[in-house]
Amino acid sequence: MTIAARLAELGISLPEPAKAVANYVPYVQTGNLLHISGQLSNDASGGIKGTVGEDVSPEQAAAGARLCGINLLAQISAALDGDLERVVRIVKLGGFVQAGPGFTAIPAVINGCSDLMVEVFGDKGRHARSAVGVYQLPLGFAVEVDAVVEVK
Repeated sequence: MTIAARLAELGISLPEPAKAVANYVPYVQTGNLLHISGQLSNDASGGIKGTVGEDVSPEQAAAGARLCGINLLAQISAALDGDLERVVRIVKLGGFVQAGPGFTAIPAVINGCSDLMVEVFGDKGRHARSAVGVYQLPLGFAVEVDAVVEVK
């Protein structure tokens, strides 16, 4: 099954890739590695903002991490001229959660993105990962995830 067919089966339609909001680019390819800048828990409805463990539930935050994953896929697709079949492996995800005091289920939140990568790419979606709780994220979003992707 192609990646496009798998996305359709999952009911995922990739959004327009987010533009950079500061002095950086959305992605950089060096050799066969594609580095994707952090993608926020944002979508057309405004996304998931707030502090996890306070005004955002762990379940909402995991859904936000999935949104980050969808936004990562949109950036990967843009970098590869729409050809997600060129993905060899999701190498690493870096996950950040705007966490309230005492909220420690950071890995469970980032699973929202990790699970998506495996759903879309199968074994090629299994990756190394970091999951970090932070005080604040850009624009008040609850989750941000960046990625390193091996491509052909």
